Amino acid sequence: MAQQVTKNTMIGELLQINENIAPLLLNIGMHCLGCPSSQMESIEEAAIVHGMEPDALVGQINDFLAAN
Repeated sequence: MAQQVTKNTMIGELLQINENIAPLLLNIGMHCLGCPSSQMESIEEAAIVHGMEPDALVGQINDFLAAN
C-alpha cells in the first residue's frame, strides 16, 4: 500500500518518500524545493504560503502517491 502523508509531513520527508512528487509541487508554484528552509516546512505551512488549502494539497499528494 502506498504511503500517505498528512498536513504535518515535512516537505523534505515528502521528497524522501517519493522524489517524483517534485513536478507536482513545482506545477503549483513551489519553486523553492531545494531551499534548506523548505525542507523543514510542513505541507500545511507550504500550502498556506502558496495560497492553497492544506487539505486539498494533502489530497492531491496522497492521490499521486497512491497512483505511483
